[in-house]
Amino acid sequence: MTSKIFIDQMHREVKIDSPPKRIVSLVPSQTELLYDLGLNDCVVGQTLFCIHPADKHKTKTIIGGTKKLKLELILALQPDLIIGNKEENEQQQIEYLMQNATVWMSDIYTLSDSLEMIQKIGEITNKKGVAEKIMGNINTGFSKLAKNLPVHNIKPKVAYFIWRDPYMVAGKNTFINDLLLKLGFENVFENNSGRYPELINSDLIEKNPEIILLSSEPYPFNLKHIEELQKLLPKSKIYLVDGELFSWYGSRLQHSAAYFSKLIHQISN
Repeated sequence: MTSKIFIDQMHREVKIDSPPKRIVSLVPSQTELLYDLGLNDCVVGQTLFCIHPADKHKTKTIIGGTKKLKLELILALQPDLIIGNKEENEQQQIEYLMQNATVWMSDIYTLSDSLEMIQKIGEITNKKGVAEKIMGNINTGFSKLAKNLPVHNIKPKVAYFIWRDPYMVAGKNTFINDLLLKLGFENVFENNSGRYPELINSDLIEKNPEIILLSSEPYPFNLKHIEELQKLLPKSKIYLVDGELFSWYGSRLQHSAAYFSKLIHQISN
C-alpha cells in the first residue's frame, strides 16, 4: 500500500493510503455508494441514517448521526479514511476529525458535482471501473429523461418542501434545486434568501406555486399534510415524493431519472 495525494471537493490536498482498508462514512448517500462500489469489507463505520443497504446496521459500527457524530468511537475504529460532506456534517466535528485522522470531504451543489464525487471516490478506493459504470448509468438515465421532458412555453412553478413547523423549502444553490431545473421546473423560492428558506403562510400564498412536492425526508410528509396545504393553496397540485431520489447524490441516482419520468407523467396528466 502506498500513500497518494487526492484533492477533495473542498479543494484540500488529502494524503491517503491507497486503496484504504478501513473506511468510516459520515453520509448516507456516500455510504451506499461505497457498498455499490464493492467495498463491503472496507466499511467499518457508518451513521444511524445510513439505511441502505438495509442489512448493514447489524454488521457495521454505528457512529452516531450525521450532525451528532461519536468522535472518539470513530477514532477508536482506526480508520485510514473518513468520508464526509460539507453540508451534512458539522464543521467543528469535522475539524476535530481532521486533526486526528485522514478526512476526505465532498461538497455537492449540482448533478455534475455528484458525478465528480463518484469518480473521485472510485479513484481513491481503486474502484475506478465500477465508478465509471455507475456514472454511465446516471448519465444515460438523465440524458433519456431530458429528451422526453414535456415542452412548456412557460416552466411549471414548483416548491419542494423538506420540513414542517416551520415550513422549509429547497432554495438556491442546493442539489435539489439543480434537479428541479433539470426536470424543467421553475423553483419559485430559488431567489429567496438562504439555501433552505423558512416560510410562513403568506410567503406561500404570495408565490402560489402550481406544483408542491412534499419530500419523504428529512421530514416525513404524508397525506394529512397534503390536505393541510391544499386548504391554503387550493389551486396547487400537491404530491408526496421520494426524498432519497431527490437528495441522495451517490449511486442511488441510477434510479432517480426513471422515477422522475413517472412523476412528470403523473403531474402532466
